[in-house]
Amino acid sequence: MKKKHLVNVGLYTIMIILTIIAVFPFLWILLSSFKSSTELSNNPLTLIPKDFTIEYYKQVLFDLGFVKNIRNSLIVSLAATLITIVVSALGAYGIVRFFPRFGKLMTKILIATYMFPPILLAIPYTIVIVQMGLMNTWTGLVITYLSFSIPYAVWMLIGFFSTVPFEIEEAAKIDGAGRFVIFSKIVLPIVMPGIVATAVYTFINTWNEFLFALLLINSTNKMPISIALYSLNGSEILDWGQMLAASVIIVLPSIIFFMFIQKKIAAGLSEGSVK
Repeated sequence: MKKKHLVNVGLYTIMIILTIIAVFPFLWILLSSFKSSTELSNNPLTLIPKDFTIEYYKQVLFDLGFVKNIRNSLIVSLAATLITIVVSALGAYGIVRFFPRFGKLMTKILIATYMFPPILLAIPYTIVIVQMGLMNTWTGLVITYLSFSIPYAVWMLIGFFSTVPFEIEEAAKIDGAGRFVIFSKIVLPIVMPGIVATAVYTFINTWNEFLFALLLINSTNKMPISIALYSLNGSEILDWGQMLAASVIIVLPSIIFFMFIQKKIAAGLSEGSVK
């Protein structure tokens, strides 16, 4: 019993150390963004600011117009996430229920699309978007994100839909439920943890995406926040205070979104187990 207790203490100690290592860089960036310009120049390695200031956040949000860039990123990320979830849920359910023999082969084909690095597809994607007349539009950017998000989302959700007992659907059919009712009222609540996890993955990826946003959007009014952060590096003198504040603004929504969704994942797991 004592040996088991020591093992648990050791495991918790290792987890705490790893957590500190993972959290410390963001914590340093967050606290440093509240330092004054003088303190940031003279004592950049100190953790706790002596004089808290939000001047850099005012400059980034209002003087540099990051509020508009945040709005642009939210529109693109939420649109891509919503479409991805709807299409991938229907696709994964169709593969599991209507093409069970070819399900494994189809998933391998879908996941094989991730063999190609994004930079390799940059020129073909740009040519296609230009020919479609969608250059410098949110629609073209969302379509590009969907081509990457949907295959992986389908692959993720196939595993969740495969865990749904077929007998539950058969019992619903006997009770007179149609295919759409079975899918929306019975199957979806059971696989909700997988759908939520897929939504988190899609949102974070599209929110942080840089390469295709840089290639396909050239208007400052439509520029997402990742490109706005990159634009801060264009001047001869880099303002580290603005860079730190902008970095926090970019990372924080993903953290808040994940923390909020984490409760939904736990609720979905318990709900699915009961059903």
